Amino acid sequence: MHRDDVATTFLDNRPLFHGHTLVVPARHVVTLPDLPVEMVGPFFERVRAVSAAIPEVLGAQGTFVAVNNVVSQSVAHMHVHVVPRTPGDGLRGFFWPRTRYRDERQAEETAAAIAVVLERFIPPA
Repeated sequence: MHRDDVATTFLDNRPLFHGHTLVVPARHVVTLPDLPVEMVGPFFERVRAVSAAIPEVLGAQGTFVAVNNVVSQSVAHMHVHVVPRTPGDGLRGFFWPRTRYRDERQAEETAAAIAVVLERFIPPA
């Protein structure tokens, strides 16, 4: 479908729906955290473009965009799924069971712990 020095896009060979597209970085990386910071913007510009094109071409109302990192990653090369969506399309099994936090305190502690580590990954403004 499209190939440049940033990414390659092609149809998934086992699509959830027709038009299910994969966007793959041209440079080999295994997971999203391995994608170099300087490539994040250009790569996700390609993902955004595919997300805009699919509804226009297929008459879908939107898209679902997903990346697996290690778990459920069928190939050891990062790839983003862009799946066309329409209301009532029946896509249910692709979503995982939801859970709840024990209480508000557990949610706050979890958010605070993530925030501390996140500081290592987000450069200062």
